[in-house]
Amino acid sequence: MFKKPFSFKGRIRRTEYGLSLVLYTIILYIVSEGIEARGAAFAAGILYIPLIWFFLAQSAKRCHDRGNTGWFQIIPFYFFWMLFASGDEGNNRFGLNPKRGLAVGVDAEAL
Repeated sequence: MFKKPFSFKGRIRRTEYGLSLVLYTIILYIVSEGIEARGAAFAAGILYIPLIWFFLAQSAKRCHDRGNTGWFQIIPFYFFWMLFASGDEGNNRFGLNPKRGLAVGVDAEAL
């Protein structure tokens, strides 16, 4: 779990996506509270960049598990669908099935 969290390649399961969403929300809350308390808007802006990158990457990988491109994440409320709908059975064009792991006789680098 959480292998290459800043990469846009591959697929992740609902559990990892849900944990990513919770982690993103908690860190976003902590950073925004720090801005209000200290007035450190510049420092918070620097922290927002990797935080947003992390969430976009995780969302793109969850879209890949559903068989869609990462651009589907910009659809309003699509994150609910990603959170509750199951992924594609078997391997798809975005990678190996995260539930099953590496299939026998399949080269992971070829996907």
